[in-house]
Amino acid sequence: MKKILLSAVVALTISAPAYAASGNTSTAAGSAVANVVAPIVLTHTSGTSLNFGSFTTGTGGTVVVGSDGAGSATGDVGFVPSSTEAADQFTVKGDNNRNFSITTASGTVVNGATTIAFTTAPSAASGTTSATGTAAFSVGGTLTVIGTEAAGAYSGSYNATVAYD
Repeated sequence: MKKILLSAVVALTISAPAYAASGNTSTAAGSAVANVVAPIVLTHTSGTSLNFGSFTTGTGGTVVVGSDGAGSATGDVGFVPSSTEAADQFTVKGDNNRNFSITTASGTVVNGATTIAFTTAPSAASGTTSATGTAAFSVGGTLTVIGTEAAGAYSGSYNATVAYD
């Protein structure tokens, strides 16, 4: 009888894990999705620049160019006749109908050892690409003239950045 009882216990022990495991696990198929977005690309429009024009420095002041290209001078700074001021231009290419932010940095223009600092301002802080994935914006700025700058042609640069929101 002990052998029968022992055989029964061994048989139950061997079959019990298989019996207990059924119903404790389940598997179902999941789903996955992905959305690849066209990279955003900023391009400077060829032939354009933030042009502060031609001016006399006097005792200093500022030269302001709006994002619409209109120029004005403050303080003792004065435009000379035939001065041409202009806003800079950029184009954006990216995903269709996608919102993006615009930031622009300060910069300097240089002639030899003389540097003049300026700040920039984009025509908008943000934009949306069109149904074909394009957009454009302009950049104006303010040049701070201290009045001791040497006469001559100055040039420099600044950075503009766009990023999807």
